[in-house]
Amino acid sequence: MATRLVVEPVHLENELIRLVPLCEDHRAPLKAVGNDPNLWRFAVINQYATDFDAWFDDRLQAMATKGDVTFALHDRQADRWVGSSSYLMVSPAHRRLEIGWTWYDQHSWGTQINPACKHLLLTHGFDVLRLNRVEFKVDSTNARSLAAMEKLGAVREGTFRNHVIMPDGRLRHSVYFSILPAEWPNIRRGLAARLQGQAERS
Repeated sequence: MATRLVVEPVHLENELIRLVPLCEDHRAPLKAVGNDPNLWRFAVINQYATDFDAWFDDRLQAMATKGDVTFALHDRQADRWVGSSSYLMVSPAHRRLEIGWTWYDQHSWGTQINPACKHLLLTHGFDVLRLNRVEFKVDSTNARSLAAMEKLGAVREGTFRNHVIMPDGRLRHSVYFSILPAEWPNIRRGLAARLQGQAERS
């Protein structure tokens, strides 16, 4: 019988980025880089940067009570905090979880930060935690994130219609994507190639 999945806070890093379990010390630096309404247009908490502390407190509480692990993201080359990402919706019995609540400051968009972060989270998920499934949920109107999922190679599974009531009253449709263990080697190679290609161009 497989051992029960236990997802614990862990430090993850490569030459580009460090993922550090979220703590109170990260509130001020993340609040500063997250003070941009464009980062939160699709968020169910802190939409349009209206209440960063509500988002931060929610993540700390989820770590304490729900088994989530939220990371503060530190760009090692620029030596600055750039955003956050989380393991959430953890199902120990079925060895699955979601990667979500991911945001980066606009200076990080289109750089190696996102593939470097995903490489770390997925490597830990499949190679260390031995997950059966990693899933992602994307707002159907979030073209940037939908394109990122397609580029990653995650499988688009379908759309949950009227899935979430957003803070502005809009009914959000959520598009589900997933990655399974058999698909991970190809995705890992793709991420590694993207990171290598960007390193060669820098």
